[in-house]
Amino acid sequence: MKPSQDLRWNFDNTYAQLPPTFYFKQNASQVAAPHMAVFNRELANQLGLDAEQLADDAGTPIFSGNANPEGAEPLAQAYAGHQFGNFTMLGDGRALLLGEQVTPDGRRFDIQLKGSGQTPFSRRGDGKAALGPMLREYLISEAMHGLGIPTTRSLAVVLTGEPVYRDEVLPGAVLTRVAASHIRVGTFQYAAMRGQETVKTLADYTIARHYPELQNTENPYLALLEAVIDRQAALVTKWMHAGFIHGVMNTDNMAISGETIDYGPCAFMDAFDRNTVFSSIDSQGRYAYGNQPPIAQWNLTRFAETLLPLIHDDIDQAVSLAEAAIIAFIDKYDRLWLAGMRAKLGLLDEAAHDKALADDLLALMQRHQFDYTNTFRQLAETQTLPGDEAEIREWLSRWQQRFNAQPAPLPKRIAAMHSASPAVIPRNHLVEAALEAAVRDNDFAPFHNLLAVLATPFDAPNDESYRQPAPPSIYSYQTFCGT
Repeated sequence: MKPSQDLRWNFDNTYAQLPPTFYFKQNASQVAAPHMAVFNRELANQLGLDAEQLADDAGTPIFSGNANPEGAEPLAQAYAGHQFGNFTMLGDGRALLLGEQVTPDGRRFDIQLKGSGQTPFSRRGDGKAALGPMLREYLISEAMHGLGIPTTRSLAVVLTGEPVYRDEVLPGAVLTRVAASHIRVGTFQYAAMRGQETVKTLADYTIARHYPELQNTENPYLALLEAVIDRQAALVTKWMHAGFIHGVMNTDNMAISGETIDYGPCAFMDAFDRNTVFSSIDSQGRYAYGNQPPIAQWNLTRFAETLLPLIHDDIDQAVSLAEAAIIAFIDKYDRLWLAGMRAKLGLLDEAAHDKALADDLLALMQRHQFDYTNTFRQLAETQTLPGDEAEIREWLSRWQQRFNAQPAPLPKRIAAMHSASPAVIPRNHLVEAALEAAVRDNDFAPFHNLLAVLATPFDAPNDESYRQPAPPSIYSYQTFCGT
């Protein structure tokens, strides 16, 4: 089946023009009885697509993999990665890149199917996906977009009409993911295994696609490293400010574009704790909330290693230049983190003791198990904190003295706090309830209701239940790398 050409697809598939070592071309597996479960009209319009037609019968065969859109060149991308510190050759084992949609204003986005069947990289997997994890990625990625955090996005989830066999039999689904690209640190690691020329080909392509301003710099490959470091420092800072735990920061899950990618065991904190881990497989806490900045730096070091032969002909000089760039990550992160914390505290100028003020508040929150999101929002809304212990009153007194000394008028300070501290996040118990209703009962109302609230997370919702932490009965929440 060939879809209509008037759906406004506008593919220009530059990745497919790279050497074949980077991918394997194939079509998606056909599915029995596809049915549209969720469709993102707003995103479709932004992509320049005909949202009305795609939301109806025209979109279902495309987003299930049963038909290719006009101009698509489906392929599975090859990459490698350090998974929990162990290097592995990988690749798209259940995903296909359809191509690159060019929007009316000239922006370029990957359109990828996830759960579209086996590929040469499936490693004994079935290449399929269950409905729950695909809805989870849709929900969390759109929530991240609402929070202003760079992220891949979700265009559609289609039920396949076929079962997926995991620990139990589940309904199968295909997610359509939209990304600036799917080039990862792991893609560079894969290229490095094939030699310097392969890395150069990938680096030149990456610069042209994501960082064209670097093409005429004195050392474009060092500049690429520094630019990726900048974007990752900014990204992880935003994760930390939102209380987000990615859960599986393997190098194959770090996008060169600076977007959050792959929403497997991710979650948001309720009670603040730097050691928070939700992933059932992260028994050592490698990817705990507080470890995310140093892990990002570790991943970036792996990226730098692949670029060394391009940075300088003299390997010692290359290492020296790369080390300086990697070391600078922490300073960049620290500056961005403090700037964001000042905004959350309503501080529009800078003072030497601001970091101590922020650190002391977080220490209080951890000792008293304060809810991360609600604590900052309460400070913005009422200029108070939960609890009345002496150490809490002492911190509030210090903060109020600093806050009241601001040159900006009070409404401007309050507005800054509200814009930096969301009223709602994807509360884990609400996410699970929405997914459970959709998967078990075919009831998508809780999913859509939660999605609507998360679209404007800085506005206080009419229903206060969206702001409440999980009840104690599910405090020991765990996430899983759902497939």
